[in-house]
Amino acid sequence: MNTKLILTTSAVFLGLAGIGLSFLPKEIAIYFNSNTNEITTLFIQLMGALYLGFGIMNWMAKGTIIGGIYNRPIAIGNFMHFGVGAITLTKVVFGVREHTGLIISLTVIYAVFALSFAYIFMANPGKLDTKK
Repeated sequence: MNTKLILTTSAVFLGLAGIGLSFLPKEIAIYFNSNTNEITTLFIQLMGALYLGFGIMNWMAKGTIIGGIYNRPIAIGNFMHFGVGAITLTKVVFGVREHTGLIISLTVIYAVFALSFAYIFMANPGKLDTKK
């Protein structure tokens, strides 16, 4: 498994989501039929800042050794974010709430990243990057 590819794709995904959440909070709230008051807008923008922070962290760590004991905080932080996100999104998809194709797509993306970072966290770094 190529950790550079996973960190790069997750960085791009999180960066794009962060830009969207930061600059289009009212439009996103309207899309999801949510209240568009100042507090909702503030929390959506703060979530965008969080995504941008995670994205830039992954982008900057993409060239380092990751897995096992190396860069453990990056691996477990990503695993926690994507793992908890995948569980939460799965509950929405299989629950009684209405959901759109966007929610199903996010669930699949989060599940793939969660499984990838779980494997990275538990695997020996020598087995991860095979670019000899």
